[in-house]
Amino acid sequence: MNSIWRALPFAGPEKPLVTVIEMTGVIGEIGAGRKGLTLKKLEKPIADAFKPKGVKAVVLAINSPGGSPVQSRLIFSAVRREAKEKDVPVLAFIEDAGASGGYILALAGDEIYADESSIVGSIGVISGGFGFHEAIGRLGVERRVYTAGENKSQLDPFQPEDPEDVARLKDMLNELHQQFIALVKERRGDKLSEDETLFSGRFWSGAMAVEKGLVDGTAQFGDFLRDRFGKDVKIKRISQEKGSLLKLLFSGGAQSPSESPALVDAEELAAAGERRALWARIGL
Repeated sequence: MNSIWRALPFAGPEKPLVTVIEMTGVIGEIGAGRKGLTLKKLEKPIADAFKPKGVKAVVLAINSPGGSPVQSRLIFSAVRREAKEKDVPVLAFIEDAGASGGYILALAGDEIYADESSIVGSIGVISGGFGFHEAIGRLGVERRVYTAGENKSQLDPFQPEDPEDVARLKDMLNELHQQFIALVKERRGDKLSEDETLFSGRFWSGAMAVEKGLVDGTAQFGDFLRDRFGKDVKIKRISQEKGSLLKLLFSGGAQSPSESPALVDAEELAAAGERRALWARIGL
């Protein structure tokens, strides 16, 4: 019946379909509203993007400075699992940024593209915090901590740094870094350049990332899809957030560098500062 319908003069041939998953914001649950990109939020959109029969490709529209390495890998794995099961190609397009965990999301693409001015890379791992032990001393505050397990209070910001604690943290960061490097090499293979700084944590413009082999070219997905699949290509965006306006205000959504919290309390203010710091680290 469908074939007969498409054959009618007024119906015409079926237009090629490409679905788009928007991945915008810091990766991980941050703040009281649990804002950010997580597998929990993206699992259904990912499944929905691969669901339509005959879909020509799934696009990942990425704009992220990074965040949780675990959530980055979970989202990456979910995309690759669906792509393999449905045998559908994945095209990743980096907008403002695909850095650190944001670049892990891009690695889920069989091909990766960026704008010439996009920020790409930052293949490294970072851990940061503050030390308050001198401050509480000046305030006359006594710190009382009781533990079972000699390392349970390691890296306590209210105590002086212990060199052994720092060494253990660096070992863990180095392990995570090697996992990141292995994933990049697995997905990009011989496309990568021999640049010694490739895995140093540096980031580059989209144009320079092409030279490094981190992306396959510079392009914007609308023009790219029309060139590849024809001017009649149907582009369907898969929504992450559904529900009432009140629900969206309280639950939060993806954040770009210019967005600020709709409802501000102490926890959300701190979370907004953390998000702002992640974007600022790559100059956005």
